[in-house]
Amino acid sequence: MDDINVKAIEDIAPYSGEHAIPGIRFRPARDALGVSGFGMSVIEMEPGNTGYPAHDHGDDGHEEVYVVLRGAAVLVTDAGERIVREGELVAVPGRIARKFVTRDQGVTLLALGGTPGEAYKPAMGRPAKL
Repeated sequence: MDDINVKAIEDIAPYSGEHAIPGIRFRPARDALGVSGFGMSVIEMEPGNTGYPAHDHGDDGHEEVYVVLRGAAVLVTDAGERIVREGELVAVPGRIARKFVTRDQGVTLLALGGTPGEAYKPAMGRPAKL
């Protein structure tokens, strides 16, 4: 067989360690697929969830792209709020603080990240970069 790896999102066990957040499932897609060049997680948030941590990556320049696979969420930054919907992609520079919240529906996000000009270094023991 070749080195192609296929996984259903639901078949990737969500993170369950000490940093787990109620109503949010961080699924370590990078690990599940054996990817090493960039960070990749699937984030599932239940409706009415505000637990996603506000954070930025100003200290390391880590860039993130979020792909809205299902549902919708509100992206909250210092510039305000914007609704992101299924099928949309959102690029967030490291210096921008961001937080996702959900309202009447949940969301499934594919989060991709890396630091320009640097080899990817995975976070150990908790969801990547949180």
